[in-house]
Amino acid sequence: MEKRKIVRVRDTDLQTLLDIYGVTDADEREAYRRLAREAAKSGWWVGYRDILGAGTYVDLETEAARVRTYQVLHLPGLLQTEEYATAMIRAGGVTDEDELERRVEVRMMRQHILARSDAPRLWAVIDESAFRKIPEDVAAGQLRHLIDVQRPSLRVQVLPDSVGPHAAMDGSFVILDFPRDPSAVYVEQTGGSALLVEDPEQITLYETVLDHVQAAALSVDDSRAWLEHRLRQLD
Repeated sequence: MEKRKIVRVRDTDLQTLLDIYGVTDADEREAYRRLAREAAKSGWWVGYRDILGAGTYVDLETEAARVRTYQVLHLPGLLQTEEYATAMIRAGGVTDEDELERRVEVRMMRQHILARSDAPRLWAVIDESAFRKIPEDVAAGQLRHLIDVQRPSLRVQVLPDSVGPHAAMDGSFVILDFPRDPSAVYVEQTGGSALLVEDPEQITLYETVLDHVQAAALSVDDSRAWLEHRLRQLD
């Protein structure tokens, strides 16, 4: 028997179908959008529902053509070493070793998208404060990884303390851009909850904020030199 392939309904296609069938109520249209997103949850993360819940973010991240992010206190999950991820998840209050191991597994599995032939482009702006939070025993490996992983499609910029007040002081966020569907913004909140922003006007605001911090941050080359200098200081 042929295995059924479950695919994600593109948002633009869904909107067209809803128009054809005369679905005009905004709440009803949003309900169909949620159902379409849930129907696509057939990836590896299904086995980690106890950790991820519905896994909406991982699903979207997997489909993204470009990931743009600004991070304040943590390094981006896609760029974390296993040792750094373990230390940070443990610091977040996870004490059960089995749960800790599974959460680290999820974080490492997410990084597999960077090895695909159609890997998404990644552009990360990381606040200098995040580097002060790296545990000393994992710092060298993590910094070396950030240096080695860079390539034209994977850019890392450091936003130094010397910049002072800036446009993104409200906190970290991730902008996910898709080949055909509208972009989305993911904002982590206190207590492990998250906000998924899909309103075009709000997304434009986040893109403007990211443009500002990218311009204020060190260039990619200067950021690499900054990381190399910090790594040498650990010797």
